[in-house]
Amino acid sequence: MTAPVALDRVGHSFGPQRVLRDIGLEIAAGEYVVLLGPSGCGKTTLLSILGGFLRPDEGRVLIDGRDVTALPPAKRPTTTVFQDYALFPHMTLRDNVGFGLRMAGVAKATRHQMAERQLALVGLERAGGKRPHEVSGGQRQRVALARALAVEPDVLLLDEPLGALDLKLRRVMQDELKAIQRRVGTTFVHVTHDQEEAMAIADRIVVMNAGRIEDQGPPDRVYRRPASLFTAGFMGEMNRIPARRGPNGIETRLGVLPVAVPGSAPRLTVCLRPEALWDGAGDWDLGPAQVEDTAFFGTHFRAHLVPERAPDLRLVAHFPPAQAPEPVVRLSVDSQELSIFPEGSP
Repeated sequence: MTAPVALDRVGHSFGPQRVLRDIGLEIAAGEYVVLLGPSGCGKTTLLSILGGFLRPDEGRVLIDGRDVTALPPAKRPTTTVFQDYALFPHMTLRDNVGFGLRMAGVAKATRHQMAERQLALVGLERAGGKRPHEVSGGQRQRVALARALAVEPDVLLLDEPLGALDLKLRRVMQDELKAIQRRVGTTFVHVTHDQEEAMAIADRIVVMNAGRIEDQGPPDRVYRRPASLFTAGFMGEMNRIPARRGPNGIETRLGVLPVAVPGSAPRLTVCLRPEALWDGAGDWDLGPAQVEDTAFFGTHFRAHLVPERAPDLRLVAHFPPAQAPEPVVRLSVDSQELSIFPEGSP
């Protein structure tokens, strides 16, 4: 089962605090959408509204074209997987998975059969007789997912489902979630504050900030071509270089960038990712820089740099892992990898 979702001008407040402002969002049937943002941005509140745990002060929630704004969770075609998996410790995994089916009146033999099918889907086909304390944290997360899928929801909501797992297991479960979503075809809406997690699993990332949607799009576009200065800074590491408009392009203390930028704001911020800085290989020459320190991260060396042309400016660069950078490097950037925003923009 799967269905499209639409949020129509949704707004909500907790007392005097406005937490959601005029949210409009359409999610296609079978799409994996991740709501991403810092703590307090409104993403969990929005998920609670989708699940029926909160009724918005303004706007509508539509699932498969049907207005479900006033419906409680039990009457919606949705299920939710929380960070706290809330498994029943006295029940077997099979009975945990089949609990929703039991509440729906499904006969014992049938629900056991359906539960075993869901456990097999998440790689636990021989674990149905175990209890939650007998399996790992990652396996408990899979049981919670199997329980949610057992009732065949049109939309599955996931609230920080991997937050309690260690890094290695979290990455394994990211792959598992994406693969399971592809197999079942259900619409997934997933909340996280982890940018890497969002990029690993999403068809589309929706970046939220201060109760609004700041940016949305495929992970590579949101990362490489952010729509706002906030998105640029939130999606991973970013170097910010003060700039201004000049007669020959964008003027910075590291040189002139010969590009035209729409708008009329005189002062600008040039943003570039650490991996976009090269040792003499791009089309915008930033001049020599002193390597202040380096750290090895396996996939790259992360270095702090002091540009000769602007010694009070600090840049972060990622260099290939095969060899640490020399004490002095000559930096350049591919101008296609830059993002430029008006100074003071959100």
